[in-house]
Amino acid sequence: MRYIQIPTTITYKDLVEKCSLSPSSYKTITFNNKNVKKIRELLSEKPQKGEEVGSFSYVSKSNFYFIRTKALQTSCFLPVLNDVEYAVPILPMVFKDFKLRKGDILISKDANIGETAYLNEDLPNFMISGGIVKLRFPEDIKYYVFAFMKSEFFRNQIDLMVSRGATIRHAKTLWLDAEIPFPNQQNKEEIVKFVTLLTKAIIRKEAEICLKDDRIVNLIENELKNNQSPRKYQYSYPTINELQNSNRLDTSLFCEDFREKDFKISNYSYGYSTITQLNFEISRGQNLQVSCIGKSIYKDTKNNNYYALFLPTHITRYGTIEKIIYLGNPLNLKTLKKGDIIFGAEGFKKGRSILITDDLKRTVTNIHGIILHHKDNNFLLSVFVRCFLNYLRDEKIIDYLAVGGQGGSLAQRYWDALKIPNFPGDKQKEIAKHYYTPVTYDSNKLNLNNFEQEDIRITDLDGILQLD
Repeated sequence: MRYIQIPTTITYKDLVEKCSLSPSSYKTITFNNKNVKKIRELLSEKPQKGEEVGSFSYVSKSNFYFIRTKALQTSCFLPVLNDVEYAVPILPMVFKDFKLRKGDILISKDANIGETAYLNEDLPNFMISGGIVKLRFPEDIKYYVFAFMKSEFFRNQIDLMVSRGATIRHAKTLWLDAEIPFPNQQNKEEIVKFVTLLTKAIIRKEAEICLKDDRIVNLIENELKNNQSPRKYQYSYPTINELQNSNRLDTSLFCEDFREKDFKISNYSYGYSTITQLNFEISRGQNLQVSCIGKSIYKDTKNNNYYALFLPTHITRYGTIEKIIYLGNPLNLKTLKKGDIIFGAEGFKKGRSILITDDLKRTVTNIHGIILHHKDNNFLLSVFVRCFLNYLRDEKIIDYLAVGGQGGSLAQRYWDALKIPNFPGDKQKEIAKHYYTPVTYDSNKLNLNNFEQEDIRITDLDGILQLD
């Protein structure tokens, strides 16, 4: 926002040209560097706009997918394609091949205007919605340009170009006039290379996070599948005793899908345990209401004297945190310890979890977060349990157990219904390393020549938490 200038006065000529009395119509972007080029001047090919298919074309399963504008998110360099809310399966006959390939950049011109994403792989079975435009830039500048398109500086430009007032705003082709600044000093090639390397590193790490998350799921699936007791699954309707014990009729616990997935865990040859049997203590996070802790100060910038607030709504599906809020309060609040797990227990994002490591000090969560603390401080077990809880979320088991509307809630009294298989220690370690494996390196020895090679090495070895 520091580049936005608001004039103190306007001329009659300005008023006639704009035909607007809204103060926002007269805001401008001002910066010193005049070595700029518009997006339209940098493109190597004509932009390609997507098409709509209509919700009647949505299906539950398909080999063809429709990318919606919400797949392009501020916190991600890559589009979110592993959720049917963002990439919807569609009927094959409505699919149109947009020849989406690695290196393409997508920009949203509707709704979340100005959001962009980089395609890190060819997507022959995906098409883009009418609110998305495919862009292609020359190879030598595409990472540099994309870095600026992901910045607040770029989105501020788009924001000022698009008129306000409508429920859904449309940028049409106005974004083509957004400007990208280029360095104009003697070492300008080095600056472009430096920004390019950093951008490629972020993209590389996001892709590796997705890959390691898939590895965790596959390891869990294979361990369960390959170590089943001889007993075979057969669905049966609930008995009177089961209904009485559950004390619930409005539940999915008796549906075939839940019972089959639950059987796969309970039939594991080494057995299973509940969270409490594994010696975890279950509690709620800190109540942050004024009536409980008094007034607090909330900031987006880091302050060493403030608490780091991890909100469950800011936990990603990969077990990372996309935003940290810093909370100033004079009281001794309930802080988290190494090995603690924050589990989002409420709402549409329930089931997302993150592990607290020794790198985080003075960290708290709110009352909507469940805290799992291992009484014997078994860090490896905590890492494994966090990974398996995420697997249960992906399998919709958390949704089946939840109660209530607005996404539901997994109350503490239902935690004993969660089954954690007793994987051997070696298997737990193999799973855990993909989520938490710190790798040491000497940043002082990094330079433009060896950065990419060293970053590739570290990215391959690091766990998900370290890659974030």
